[in-house]
Amino acid sequence: MSNEVFFLMNVIGLIAFAVTGSIKAIRENLDLFGITVLGIMTALGGGITRDLLVNKIPNALRSIEDMSFALFGVWLAVILHKVFREDIRNRYFLLIPDAVGLAAFTTTGAIIAYNAEVSFFGIVILATLTGVGGGIISDILLGKIPTVLRDDFYASCAIIGAVVFYIAVLSGLGISYAGLICSLVVFMIRIVAIMYNWKLPKIS
Repeated sequence: MSNEVFFLMNVIGLIAFAVTGSIKAIRENLDLFGITVLGIMTALGGGITRDLLVNKIPNALRSIEDMSFALFGVWLAVILHKVFREDIRNRYFLLIPDAVGLAAFTTTGAIIAYNAEVSFFGIVILATLTGVGGGIISDILLGKIPTVLRDDFYASCAIIGAVVFYIAVLSGLGISYAGLICSLVVFMIRIVAIMYNWKLPKIS
């Protein structure tokens, strides 16, 4: 069942982050090539980095599935833009799919890390990196300081989810249930953070 959970979360994350990256590109008035590149890098960037850190050939380079789902997400974002036009610039068009992608990819990162038999801190780092890596890459490509480093309660959601995943596994729930719990926790915390505008304190 863990393989099914991983596959499901991976598909959800790829499509959601491809939509997120593509919408960012549309907001910046990039052309179709730029939209495609940003959507793909947002979708695949975190997973590729994670796989390299655990000495695996990235799955995005071994199969056509990851790229196919990423391209579908780009296509979906373009369709959403055509249908909703100016409404797509509403912040929730970006934040909701981004929250879905963060939850899904935090879970895939935690599962890969656990199967790679890394430490507790390794699980937290790889899960968080998988969740936020694509967004960081897209912000850098757009010439911006990554949002995750400036403000917003974002990476913290992934960290909490990874800790919950580890505790769930230690409690004997198994990787599949731990993964599902992780994704739900990350998504719910992120939605609450958006609703109440949670931010980490700054040093002034």
